[in-house]
Amino acid sequence: MSAARSTAHARPVVTRFAPSPTGYLHIGGARTALFNWLFARGHGGTFLLRIEDTDRERSTPEATEAILSGLTWLGLDWDGDVVSQFERRDRHAEVAHQMLARGAAYKCFCTPEEIDAFREAAKAEGKSTLFQSPWRNADPATHPDAPYVIRMKAPRGGETVVEDAVQGTVRFRNDQLDDMVCLRSDGTATYMLAVVVDDHDMGVTHVIRGDDHLNNAARQTMVYQAMGWDIPVWAHIPLIHGPDGKKLSKRHGATAIGDYQGLGYPAAGMRNYLARLGWSHGDDEFFTSEQAMEWFELSGIGRAPARLDFKKLENICGLHIAAADDAALLQEIEAFLNASGRPALTDRQRLLMAKGMYCLKDRSKTFVELIEKAQFIMADRPIARDEAAERALDTVSRGILKSLTPRLQTASWTKDGLEPILTEAAAEHGLNFGKLAAPLRAALAGRTVSPSVYDMMLVIGRDETIARLEDAAA
Repeated sequence: MSAARSTAHARPVVTRFAPSPTGYLHIGGARTALFNWLFARGHGGTFLLRIEDTDRERSTPEATEAILSGLTWLGLDWDGDVVSQFERRDRHAEVAHQMLARGAAYKCFCTPEEIDAFREAAKAEGKSTLFQSPWRNADPATHPDAPYVIRMKAPRGGETVVEDAVQGTVRFRNDQLDDMVCLRSDGTATYMLAVVVDDHDMGVTHVIRGDDHLNNAARQTMVYQAMGWDIPVWAHIPLIHGPDGKKLSKRHGATAIGDYQGLGYPAAGMRNYLARLGWSHGDDEFFTSEQAMEWFELSGIGRAPARLDFKKLENICGLHIAAADDAALLQEIEAFLNASGRPALTDRQRLLMAKGMYCLKDRSKTFVELIEKAQFIMADRPIARDEAAERALDTVSRGILKSLTPRLQTASWTKDGLEPILTEAAAEHGLNFGKLAAPLRAALAGRTVSPSVYDMMLVIGRDETIARLEDAAA
């Protein structure tokens, strides 16, 4: 990291990802987590994880687990322990009472029915339905012994300005913002207060999140100001849309990040593609996570919604599979087989996969395609053949395979050693090698589309090659 970059921020960078555990980790949430992770890692900072589990009815341990496993699969490691927002509820209440003591908040004794009646009357009179509590400036001596909420005493005039690293300067008229509830009558904090208290206590310097939270930033700024706390750098990033430009939903395909592991996309490819979804560094499309950390700046994030493009995702993933270290790739393939409920590799298959990775990973866009190419490794004798393979093994072809096996017994088991033998066998029957390739593929892989005949023979070895040819010739 350059010296200029490491000193670009007065305080050490601290970012956070704060999902609600009410469902799976959405691909938009995964990208938000990635941006926070890249920014923190690139600046030698800290990336924290907070689970916003205050909605007790909808929060589930299963959703929390899905979020953690999704982040782990993506390779986004967080610093320190996972923070539970619910477990910090006493601290949130404490801050609400501090605001009360500072005169920045007040007790409101209005019932929900009274608030509804106020809104109905305002609507009938064509006035603003923004609730204005009669308790805002009430003398504490007049307070009844009744349940109350604590409301923020928001400024009535002027405007609240949010300086956003992505959206620019955004202004909110204060007469359009009500005195929001900070603490409910049951003593639990609202989301608006809890988020600010947690971010302050966790030392968060940069809040990078979806632009659907931009309005919240105005209200949350007021809490920071009421408490005399430093306001973080806001960065509200546009949402992700489907290929048709509409808000991303299940009709567009997989929306949960966990589904992408099950579909066979490599984590490095997924990180690369998600980083490019709404952020850019010149014309760079294919890059490593180390490069992304080095390059990632908030100024590179665009304001327009990004569009999910599955073709581009596959192309990027194909480049990452081709460039990956073979041993690491094999490990990730085994994790994919487990995640997608497929049978685990046997010891023999694992050895052959490692040996044949050079010919499997080239031009495979997903692990599903790679496993499909590895069918010749996965299959056990006798090799089951598809219809095209059966058609390729006619009487003439079987005869050629039969005449071939004795010659392979003594062949030098390299491509240079095998090539003249196969070419000669085809020529003896008035064929070019291309005509012999289909029956060879049928015999070795049980299908007519496979890696090159030579690659398959070299990977499975002499004895297995000859045994498969003899089975097919019989």
